[in-house]
Formats: sequence, C-alpha cells, structure tokens
Amino acid sequence: MHDSDVNTAERSGIGWRTDQLRASLAVTALAATLMVFGPAAVRADDCPAPREPRIPASEAPALNIDKHKKQLLAYQAGNYADDIALVIADARAYVERRANRVKMPAVVLDIDETSLSNWENVRDNNFGFIKGGPCTQEPNMACGFDEWIHLAVAPAIEPTRTFFNAMRARNISIFFITGRRNSQRDATLINLDHAGFEGWTKLVTRPDDDGGSIVPFKSGERAKIASAGYTIIATIGDQQSDIDGGFAECGFKLPNPFYFVD
Repeated sequence: MHDSDVNTAERSGIGWRTDQLRASLAVTALAATLMVFGPAAVRADDCPAPREPRIPASEAPALNIDKHKKQLLAYQAGNYADDIALVIADARAYVERRANRVKMPAVVLDIDETSLSNWENVRDNNFGFIKGGPCTQEPNMACGFDEWIHLAVAPAIEPTRTFFNAMRARNISIFFITGRRNSQRDATLINLDHAGFEGWTKLVTRPDDDGGSIVPFKSGERAKIASAGYTIIATIGDQQSDIDGGFAECGFKLPNPFYFVD
C-alpha cells in the first residue's frame, strides 16, 4: 500500500470514529434533556396553542376592586364554562391522537378548579381566601375553605368529567396530583367519588408540612409516574404551576382569574 493510500485509510477511519463520537454525544445529550425536562422538551412544538380566557372588559376606569369583582362575576356567568370546554377539547383531541403511539399512556389532572369547582366558596367569600372558620353554606355567610373541603360537596366541572370518562373508556390511566393536603385526603376521596370520578389510578396529595412553591412537588410527582413507565401525554390544571416542571408531553391550562397558586 502506498503512503497516500495509508493516509487516506487513516483519514477515513478517523472520520468514521468522529462521526460515531458525534452520534454518541447526540444520544447522550438527548437522554440528559429527557431526564431534566421530561418528554415536553422534545414535543412542545406539537402541543396545541394555549387559549386565552374571554374575560369581559372591566368598566372603565377600573379604579377599585369592586369593578374587577363585577368583571369576574360576569365572566363566571358567561364565557367561563365554555372557555374550560374549549381547552378540554384541545386536550382530548391531543391525547386521543397520541394514546395508541406511546407506552402506558397517562393523563395528570389537578383537582380544584380543574376537576372540582369551588365557585360556591369563592363567591361566598367575595373572592377573599378564608382558610379557617365554619362553612354553614347559608346565604351571605363566609365559608372557611378547610371546612368547605371537608364537607366534600364540590361539584364536578362537567367538561373535565366527560373527558375523564372518555379517557377511562380508552384505558388511559388518570392520576390526580393536587395541592390539597394529606389531612384533606379522605374528604377529597369522598368528594371525587360523589362527583362521579371513578376508576382513576392514583391520587397524590401534598404533605401538610410541605411549604413554598408547589411546582417542585407537582413536577416531582409527575417524574415518579414517568419513572414507573407511564407516558404522561397531558397534564391539565387551572394554574401555571400545574404545567411547569416538565415530565408531560403537553400542558393544558384552564382559565382561573379568581385566585393564584404559585
């Protein structure tokens, strides 16, 4: 073999090894991305565009909170239910398109203002958050939120219940991950049953002593579901904190201009 042939062969071998190294590094980088961000990192472009809630304009000028309360009352009585139904329809179309293409398909649902409605509590408290105290459900009387939960009377959000039943009919696993505390678990189980949510896979409640942002808790629980072999096709909630943190292909944000959870 001539020197030129040897040099050509060596360059060819080096090129092959370089290509192999690049391919290996690409695979490693992809695996690291999935570990850190979950499937959403590689499927975000395929997710439906978020929808904006159709909240009516406030009276101008909106110089005090009473104007904004009037605005939100009009929204709840008007477009609110339809806006929820539109987002749920987007989620259903996406999940049904993906379900047969993934291993162990699953959906994660939030509870409050996603699966169960606390509107009666919000209205009775005039949009204020009252954690303690009684909840007599009498007209024009405040209602402590903890007592409201233990009454286990929150009604189902109908588009979500319809979605839930459609997913169960397709043998798609449903996980509830909620900010409700472990001490509220039994009441939540009763409420879900009374509201017609039956046949779900798991309910995850938050430890009573877990403080700070709820994002690490919810994303951490989704990570556990993914590590068990499930593919979380969608995570659905009324707060951005239900979506952030990855480990789901797509996040679907329901409207909730009534309160905020970080």
